[in-house]
Amino acid sequence: MAVKKFGIIGCGMISTFHARAIRELGAELVACYDQLPIASERVAKEFGCKAYGDLKDFLADPEVEIVTIGTPSGAHLDPAVAAARAGKHVIVEKPLEITPARCDEIIKACEESGVTLSTVFPSRFHQSSVQLKKAIESGRFGKLTLGDAIVKWYRTQQYYDSGVWRGTWKLDGGGALMNQAIHSVDLLIWLMGDVAEVTALTGLVAHENIEVEDVAVAALRFKSGALGLLEATTAAYPGYLKRIETHGSTGSAVIEEEDIIKWDFVESREEDAAIRESMTNRLSGGGGAADPAAIGHQAHAKQFADVLAAINEGRKPLIDGYEGRKSVEVICAVYESAKKGGVVKLG
Repeated sequence: MAVKKFGIIGCGMISTFHARAIRELGAELVACYDQLPIASERVAKEFGCKAYGDLKDFLADPEVEIVTIGTPSGAHLDPAVAAARAGKHVIVEKPLEITPARCDEIIKACEESGVTLSTVFPSRFHQSSVQLKKAIESGRFGKLTLGDAIVKWYRTQQYYDSGVWRGTWKLDGGGALMNQAIHSVDLLIWLMGDVAEVTALTGLVAHENIEVEDVAVAALRFKSGALGLLEATTAAYPGYLKRIETHGSTGSAVIEEEDIIKWDFVESREEDAAIRESMTNRLSGGGGAADPAAIGHQAHAKQFADVLAAINEGRKPLIDGYEGRKSVEVICAVYESAKKGGVVKLG
């Protein structure tokens, strides 16, 4: 029988996206857990599932086959490892964890238990991203030369004050880069290839009573020899749509949120006009530039569908633990460079 029954750990805002995605793909949400009973009861009431206030009881539920984890970033490790040891497949909301070493512990636990692990990066499933990846792999860009990820978002002081974990190194793992821009960091690595070294600056400029950065810039050197730039902030009022720019010796393209706004190549093809027309005006909900609740769940549903297919077909999901680890490694290197100064090389 095909695996299709989900449970959710962590019943905050992200759990709503997970629950809607599960419902959209035709799977079943059978249970949820949060250490705060009022939170699990809210999700259970809204989505018609069982509420648990004890993690061991939740993981002992035989109906739960796949667990999605939406706890604060620095609290992914323990429930992910516990779920794996209980024989549950594991989907972890970004980031996989807040350091490469903690990511490795989750990966190891899932491998030892023989369960599937996936990290949530739904931007890879947007049609514009898929189209751009296809063009890169087919050689349309020639030699890749430059890749940029730009996330100029806005978060109020109230946003950071709304949760004691927000803006802390222990549970948020970082600021504008680790929390908000990590989707774009992941997408840039997926498109441009692995990063060899970074040089960075970060700052806490506009917010109070937080430990992490609200502005970050970093220069990248990819292993291919191409260069790149990361810009991330939660202090750019009123918040603008995120951008990914890829350039090469024979082509350039720019994605703004889910739209392809530039699509230029030395050798044009018949399908280019259709791509330019069909890949615009695709945005719904504002993309989270100013409101974290404005992010859609449709790409989550596509990723969850891939995980289900991977489990049932006996293959790896498109975004496994190792893929999820890459962006964490790059962001931690950015933080190290900003703290110590100079270039930080990646393995």
